[in-house]
Amino acid sequence: MDNKLKVYRANHNLTQQDLADKVGVTRQTIIAIEANKYLPSLGLALKISRHFQVNVEDIFFYKEDNDS
Repeated sequence: MDNKLKVYRANHNLTQQDLADKVGVTRQTIIAIEANKYLPSLGLALKISRHFQVNVEDIFFYKEDNDS
């Protein structure tokens, strides 16, 4: 799973703390999502996408490894 959360956040001039406050999580959660170290729950992914008024797939998407 990959995401464009940092891009959307920056385009809306939000700090990690601003976004965390708006969706009800900690700043550390936003940091971990942006670094692809934490996969948000479906509920959280929906909250984030609704905040930016986009489809969840616009921010979060599956990235296949093409090593095979």
